[in-house]
Amino acid sequence: MSVWDGIVGQQAVTRQLQAITTGDPKAIAQSWLICGPPGSGRSNVARAFAAALESPDHGLSDEPTNVTRQILSGTHPDVTTLATNKVTIGIDDVRELILTSEQMPSTAPWRIIIIEDVDRMLERTTNVLLKEIEEPSPHTIWMLCAPSAQDVLPTIRSRTRIVNLAVPSTQAVTDFLMTTVNPRQPEAKQFSRNVAARAARLAEGHIGIAKLYATESQVMSDRDELIVGLLGLRKASDAVLLADGLIDTAKSQAEADVNEQAERAEAEFRRINGLGERDRIPPKLRGAYNAIAKKDELKRQATRRSRDVLDRALNSAASVYRDIAVLQNNAEDAVGIINLENRTAIAELSARMSRQAVVDRLEHIALARRRLFGNGNPMLVFEALFCSLIP
Repeated sequence: MSVWDGIVGQQAVTRQLQAITTGDPKAIAQSWLICGPPGSGRSNVARAFAAALESPDHGLSDEPTNVTRQILSGTHPDVTTLATNKVTIGIDDVRELILTSEQMPSTAPWRIIIIEDVDRMLERTTNVLLKEIEEPSPHTIWMLCAPSAQDVLPTIRSRTRIVNLAVPSTQAVTDFLMTTVNPRQPEAKQFSRNVAARAARLAEGHIGIAKLYATESQVMSDRDELIVGLLGLRKASDAVLLADGLIDTAKSQAEADVNEQAERAEAEFRRINGLGERDRIPPKLRGAYNAIAKKDELKRQATRRSRDVLDRALNSAASVYRDIAVLQNNAEDAVGIINLENRTAIAELSARMSRQAVVDRLEHIALARRRLFGNGNPMLVFEALFCSLIP
């Protein structure tokens, strides 16, 4: 299949980019800003675009070329991706990218630099990048990814060609889960179309979260418990207990995720170096081995993953009040309900709350998100939030 077939729910954008990659190379813009809400697949679009630009077949062959496979797997020498597990992208990382961007490509037509989550750059770091974006090296293409054009500085925005992604439909995400994710699962972990459809609905167009819900039943169950807890809030003690349970869940999910990632990295290191599972690491490889298992780095990753879980909880909480607003405005037939399994409780709450009270609670959730990503204490943030949500 072509490199574009793996992009979910972005037919208009893929047609636009495909036309560019098969057109006049001299007409290709060298600085791009790919925008889309979390989970819309902006990083995947950037990688597919890079593969289509670099591969001799423009990524259109049913059988991917070696160039395409290397780019999609992150191993091509002329395509560099900066992804971060930190809260912000560091200035040293960007300076290193700039040095890379000034080198001639080794085997492909372009040297391509992809920066995921460019909105995580502080202004000082962005200013370092600005000159390169404005005047790229002749054989370099920059692809920056952000939730929206408004999330980056106007100076960057004005110097890039902007591509806006849509929120993938529930149907498109469901089809992706069934045709792409499910076949790769071990037989014991394969899921039904009903599970895929529910995961897509609850993820609200976020492809990564939909995949997580479909493949990890415990994560789906944790979300169910959170929604029931939110709908059952009656007093402050309920809020405190719900916050405590959520923080514990976030911590355990993050630690399990990071530990699994570390185990995969260790297994790959052993495989590459011809070592068995129980073989001792030779002294000459000890430094490289320790580099993939840095405790400080794993701790930072766990903190970041924990924040991701909590951010997902905020989205789930917002979906409850979104559903209430839908019922209050008689819009269910037009836009549907996200939390269908809890419709009765949501309908009861919608009858008890005013429209302004719903808006106020959505603002409370937005405030909690700002506090959380401003390094507020997660326990205090969620205790305060859940208390403010009590009817």
